[in-house]
Amino acid sequence: MKIIIIGCGKVGRTIAEQLDGEGHNITVVDKNPRTVNRLTEHLDIMGVEGDGASRSVLFEAGVENADLVIAVADADELNLYICLLAHCSGAKNTIARVRNPVYHKNITESQSMRKAIGLSLMINPEKIAALEMSRLIRFPSAIEVDSFARGNVELYTLRLAGDHFLVGKKIADIGLLKGDVFKGESRICLVERDDEIIIPGGNFVFAPGDKVSFICTPSKASRIFKKFNKSAPAKAKNVLIIGGSRTAYYLADILIESNINVKIIEKLPERCAELSDLLPEANIIRGDALNEELLDSEGIDKMDAIVTLMHLDEENIMLSLYARQKSDAKCITKIERIVFDNIVDTMPLDSVIRPRELTAESIVRYVRAVKNSEGSNVESLYKLVDGRAEALEFKINSKDSPVVGKQLKTLKFKNNLQIACITRKGKAIIPKGEDTIEPDDLVIVVTTHKGLQKIDDILD
Repeated sequence: MKIIIIGCGKVGRTIAEQLDGEGHNITVVDKNPRTVNRLTEHLDIMGVEGDGASRSVLFEAGVENADLVIAVADADELNLYICLLAHCSGAKNTIARVRNPVYHKNITESQSMRKAIGLSLMINPEKIAALEMSRLIRFPSAIEVDSFARGNVELYTLRLAGDHFLVGKKIADIGLLKGDVFKGESRICLVERDDEIIIPGGNFVFAPGDKVSFICTPSKASRIFKKFNKSAPAKAKNVLIIGGSRTAYYLADILIESNINVKIIEKLPERCAELSDLLPEANIIRGDALNEELLDSEGIDKMDAIVTLMHLDEENIMLSLYARQKSDAKCITKIERIVFDNIVDTMPLDSVIRPRELTAESIVRYVRAVKNSEGSNVESLYKLVDGRAEALEFKINSKDSPVVGKQLKTLKFKNNLQIACITRKGKAIIPKGEDTIEPDDLVIVVTTHKGLQKIDDILD
């Protein structure tokens, strides 16, 4: 696909880096020549220096032949205008990053407005981050939650404590693939141990500190989490949000809809007033969250989940570390700017959310969906363990594939690859050797191999 990215900030760079490895013809546009040069020297892409809102600059970038224009400049209005201009100039599809909740709501609810602008997709980073956080809060012991098959199946990751009942046991011996509460309901498909990524088989033995990823349907997840972690609450009831940002508003709104008690601490009085009007069912506390006495008096030790959404990453990290000392709550830390991932990963933080990466991943998933309609089978793809493994969702479009209609046990798959789930007519199937893949199925594959484009690529 020919893709033009307008805006080479953090999100634009992340999108370019992710799409560059997938064989697309990418052109980036930015006013800053140094930013453009850095990207074009680092990646195999084209660069145009100039204002993306200029028709002549867009034509220099090849807008008339573009399959997709992605506008991720600083201002919502600018992104919407660029998409309108690109649409009128011949671009097939456009994506705009839109942060303003009013714009987002109005355009989302008006099909005629989206059509007039030529908008294929609108991305709201704060709402995406809030949705990701809400999934984690649903299951406090989860480190990460990824959604597949239009929400019918989810991949959960958690860490095993030293005294966990799985430690020292084989998968084949504990009924995770057969028998017990896990029978036909869950599949362990990935384990991270130190720097090693393992696609486990029946003889795999668990060790303390293992990060274990398993797949199941959301309706079965609560029961399985109770089995996995008997000491942790299956679902959060009381959540503390530190910082009253837009993300805080979206997250609180989602949690309140799920009958979760929400408390927000915000320093600015005018923002407290706004949040009180927007979220009458939430408990809004005016105060400085960096004050330990305030946190203690507001019951930080009684919370099931604590989310740090302050403006500075350093404050979010410090608050999460303090919360870990005072509470057994699930801690979610938002990080926007800090790039020292290796250092952050060594800190005792439960879950780290990076909105720019989530935004980029949402856009990349849309690109894959468009590409899927043009021949690729990949419906969605999630990078796991810092991109060292992938969970791919394949749509089976053809009955002529060599994997279709044959029992799985008769097929020879690549090493370090597992068929984690098959979704057929909305029903999730945890596959056994006798199961088959059929046309129109959604097949979830977890693997350390990169660049799989079609379901046939899973075969050795």
